[in-house]
Amino acid sequence: VQLQASGGGLVQAGGSLRLSCTDSKRTSSNNGMGWFRQAPGKEREFVAAISWRGGATIYADSVKGRFTISRDIAKNTVYLQMNSLEPEDTAVYYCAAARGAVAARDARDYRYWGQGTQVTVSS
Repeated sequence: VQLQASGGGLVQAGGSLRLSCTDSKRTSSNNGMGWFRQAPGKEREFVAAISWRGGATIYADSVKGRFTISRDIAKNTVYLQMNSLEPEDTAVYYCAAARGAVAARDARDYRYWGQGTQVTVSS
């Protein structure tokens, strides 16, 4: 598994971004996938996760109703559609491949991590 995240950038509050995470080695199709984020001075926190077939998704309460996680197995890519962005969403966003097939909240359940992509939301 080799994960490459992209799609971050600078956006005004209320705007949208879509993050992508591609597994260049194409070996994560049987794994749950997740997105985490880390803001300056804060611990990394869970954002969203999806099961290996995409049948199950879970979200942090802070993003529920605004963010949507999805995956295209044929493209080995996981997406995070982020709408109604708020300044509090500013962070480096990381994608990760889980050790198992389910969607998981705990970072310890993830084995492979991408390099992160910066999201900055201005007020």
